[in-house]
Amino acid sequence: MFASRLTVIVLTAAVLASGCNRQAQRTRTAPSPNPIPTAVAKQTTVHATSIISGFIAPFQNVAITSALSEPTDRVLVNEGDRVRTGQVLAVLDTADLRAQLAQAQATVVSDERTATSNDAKVEQTRYTATLNIGTGNNQVTSAQAALAQAKQNLANDQLNLTRDKQLVSQGYLAQQTLDQQQTTVTNDQAAIRNAEANVQTSLTNQSVNGSASTGLQAANVAAAEADASASHAVTDQARAQVQQLQTSIAKATIVSPIDGVVVNRNLNPGEYPGSRTIFTVQQLNQVYAELNASGADTFAIPQGAPVTLSVPGSGTKSYGGDVVAVLGQVTPGSTNFTIKVLVSNPDERLQAGLPVTATVKLPAVSGVGIPTAAFLDDTHTTVLVASDQLVDVVAKTTHVQELGSDGTTSIVSGLTAGQKVVANGQLGVIEGQSLAQQ
Repeated sequence: MFASRLTVIVLTAAVLASGCNRQAQRTRTAPSPNPIPTAVAKQTTVHATSIISGFIAPFQNVAITSALSEPTDRVLVNEGDRVRTGQVLAVLDTADLRAQLAQAQATVVSDERTATSNDAKVEQTRYTATLNIGTGNNQVTSAQAALAQAKQNLANDQLNLTRDKQLVSQGYLAQQTLDQQQTTVTNDQAAIRNAEANVQTSLTNQSVNGSASTGLQAANVAAAEADASASHAVTDQARAQVQQLQTSIAKATIVSPIDGVVVNRNLNPGEYPGSRTIFTVQQLNQVYAELNASGADTFAIPQGAPVTLSVPGSGTKSYGGDVVAVLGQVTPGSTNFTIKVLVSNPDERLQAGLPVTATVKLPAVSGVGIPTAAFLDDTHTTVLVASDQLVDVVAKTTHVQELGSDGTTSIVSGLTAGQKVVANGQLGVIEGQSLAQQ
């Protein structure tokens, strides 16, 4: 009985020992879980680029019109022709304008003669005024002298009359002589009155004539000068009409204001230009690439940044340029902006309206760098960092700001050099998950 129990115990112990060995063997041979891949944030520098699409615009787009109401005589270019500055594009018929010009030039000659004649009249009027003013002054002097002489004659004759009266009373002189002397005095008095009237007349004449600046003679000079000035104004107007017609005739020869390509011809022989655009010429040896930018691009892309342009379907052909302007809203209230790039186009293969893709080289950015793949979101503001919890290392969400990226490495703020981040934000790792196992 005792032997049977001992046998059972031994067999049981053997079975248990065998199970323990198999469990230990399974524990030793099971593979270890792979850790979550991480990357160490470190100081670095990235040379970032920004890829933006847009289209080509001409360096200059000149719409040519004509204000002349003349029929077209000749058209010398077609669409696609390359033209130079000053090259004749079309010529309008100017037969009527030339006839008007000849008439206007004849009018100028006639008006110039009239103006010359009126200038001579001004000089003549000035001489006449000087003569009249001087004569009037002399007449006053002469009249005043005559009046003084008449008064002197009266005084002498009155004295003689008094003496003759005494002689007549004494019987030494005949009455007839006294009567004659009385008549002489009466005539002297009349002569004084006449001389006084002459003085008054000469003074009035002197006042009316005035001086070189006032009075009748000055008014006559001013009137002559006004007539001369008016005739010169008429002459100037006639000359202006000649110049206007000459300008119109010159404008009848329509030339290109720039070196470029004729992209639109809207004029044929015999047609009147009207108010429409008759030619459009584009300068294409340089062009602009107008890129559709976001608000972030306006901060990141500086003026002068180098740009490489590629055209879909052109293979490896590329063009270089520089940012010349960062423009505001395309339309009021929108959030679309324009980056304007000046591009050299010596072969003129870049045509207006052609879609392009631009790679803009941004300024180098230095700081704490992490893999660009580490971001959890499209806004590149969230990553998972390794947080040491003593017992285990787990994932912890951290918010950062991307300062620059070259597509592989991103410079961020919010982390310090040496921190570990989950290298791939798309692995599905969640907050608090151990980084030692998947």
